[in-house]
Amino acid sequence: MSTIPSKAIAALAASLALAACAGSTSTVTSDLTPSATTPDAAAAPASSGAERDLTADEKKVIMHAVSLSLSNPGSAKFHWTKFPVSPDSNQPAYCASVDGQSPHAAYSGHQAFIVDTQVTGGHITAAALGLVAGGKDASIVAKTCATHGLDPNKTT
Repeated sequence: MSTIPSKAIAALAASLALAACAGSTSTVTSDLTPSATTPDAAAAPASSGAERDLTADEKKVIMHAVSLSLSNPGSAKFHWTKFPVSPDSNQPAYCASVDGQSPHAAYSGHQAFIVDTQVTGGHITAAALGLVAGGKDASIVAKTCATHGLDPNKTT
């Protein structure tokens, strides 16, 4: 049995933990933890109301955040999901997917991701990668997205 996937998961967990510790230097604070104030918080939608396509500038912001985790970002193909017209906060999570090369071969190909966004004037102006994973671990991202009422596989 290969230990590469478990080492990759351990490295990813360690980097996320370190990123959380360095949150004071980040331009975007995390809104990736669902509220625990209601029993149905895990099933709460990201917003109430209409959804829209991302603008070209919003896509660039998200692509930059996700591309930092890809081996060859220039060859990546993003699959976009809708974004709320009126998000419930100014730092909503956003989930989608990308076909790209990962530094970890087992994760290359179709990968789901979640980013924490900063919304100013109704548009995404900054994004920080929360998690990206492909292969059998893409389901981890999908489950995290589901806690926000999002689905990285519901692309347009």
